Amino acid sequence: MPSLLGIDNGLTVTKAVIFDADGTQLSVARRRVPQSMPYARWVERDMAGLWQATADAIKEAIALSGRLAGDIRAVAATAHGDGLYLLDKDRRPLGPGILSLDSRAGEIVERWSADRVFEDALARTGQAPHVSAPSALLAWIRKNQPDRYGRIGHILACKDWLRFCLSGTIGTDRTEASTSFTDFRTQAFAPDAMRIFGLDDLFDALPLMAHSAEIVGHVTAEAAEMTGLRKGTPVACGLHDVTASALGMGGHEEGVLAIVAGTYSINEVVSTEPRVDPRWLCRNAIDAGRWNNMAISPASTANYDWFLDTFCRSEQDKTGADGGSIHNLLAAEIDAALKKSSTILFHPYLFGSPFGDVASGSFVGLHGWHNRGDMLKAVLEGIAFNHRTHVEALREGFAISEIRLTGGGSRNPAFVQMFADVLNAPVIVTSTDEAAAFGAALCAGAAVGIFATPQQGARQVGMTARQYEPVPASSAVFNERFSLYGRIAGALEPHWPEIEKLARQDTGGGA
Repeated sequence: MPSLLGIDNGLTVTKAVIFDADGTQLSVARRRVPQSMPYARWVERDMAGLWQATADAIKEAIALSGRLAGDIRAVAATAHGDGLYLLDKDRRPLGPGILSLDSRAGEIVERWSADRVFEDALARTGQAPHVSAPSALLAWIRKNQPDRYGRIGHILACKDWLRFCLSGTIGTDRTEASTSFTDFRTQAFAPDAMRIFGLDDLFDALPLMAHSAEIVGHVTAEAAEMTGLRKGTPVACGLHDVTASALGMGGHEEGVLAIVAGTYSINEVVSTEPRVDPRWLCRNAIDAGRWNNMAISPASTANYDWFLDTFCRSEQDKTGADGGSIHNLLAAEIDAALKKSSTILFHPYLFGSPFGDVASGSFVGLHGWHNRGDMLKAVLEGIAFNHRTHVEALREGFAISEIRLTGGGSRNPAFVQMFADVLNAPVIVTSTDEAAAFGAALCAGAAVGIFATPQQGARQVGMTARQYEPVPASSAVFNERFSLYGRIAGALEPHWPEIEKLARQDTGGGA
């Protein structure tokens, strides 16, 4: 049976996953990719190091699969969206890649929000700019690094860089192209869209656009040497990881609300007509004439990871030594907390929020008799509440018949049940562990004719699913708590800028 390689590059880990054409996962290999934060709000990484880590993961995945490299019919990549990966005019990396957690452009976005830029961008591109959007980052580089700005030859996203490393070809797909500079009506790059941000001199640096399941090149001899792939293996264009995750769990379909509980709170639904609203991003879906409406914020399980790193370090050290799971070790604490009521509410705004990057996280209702499990329960609840904030906006704009969930949190049955109760709706979790990589593999398979389309491939592989039903009594409790959670956030909103100013008064060098 032929196999397919899907590459999934997240914000901290790059993965290579090999699948049989029937959807069976044969192997997965991971490599951590170090981040660099040389200044406050900067989050970068070395582009060459990213490619080397990805190549190493591919080589290991091939070895683990028990198959020959020649059995891999095609490869496609997905990766974090937004951010910025630049090449100079000689097609060499132009500085580090900038990740979507970067917020150096905050002051620029704040200034844009006070004039017509937000209004004009929403009317033309279907979305208001945010701090890690290519538009904002390029404007920041123009202002602060003019020499680098003048040397820009090609504007790429992360997965486009990996495609270039594999095949030597430069380009992007429809989903990735729509992060800043496309007209939402035509779904094509528009010079006047760049003019809104004062970036029209860079229009020629935008990459050519192809379908996600289109063959855009073949593995080069150099890439074959580094990865163990066979030279000449077809490379498909690939797609934005948000869309890949929805596709990989069978959720890139009209009427299906796809939720990704990962670093970002991702909530998306496909439509056959564009619908613009400041509460979501109206971006391109995989196919022309389809739109992917995304309500997002960097406020999901990154908060859970922060809690583990900050308050569970000794347990993490123990599990690291014996190969166990920190999640299993803490399960008893969480289960005990879930069985009792609590006054604690948590706003998961440690890295961003639906209110923008000026918001900050908070525990409220905390007392001396609460323990770590109570706080951890509040963190999980806050994550689910933040998703509900976005989901409610999408429910107002689109007819939704089904909700599907993926991401690290979807592996915890108690957490999934919380989602069902918080949303007061059935939630489906599929058997696909690596949904984003599988979405990329489906594009690779469609590119070489194994599937008629990526979506058809998702339908025919026969992934199993479990549906979690809401418990009415629990939903009623969560509904009351969510209402209070929202009112507290609204009350804090005017104070967040003042809170941030406290860092500038900290004589001890705090931030």
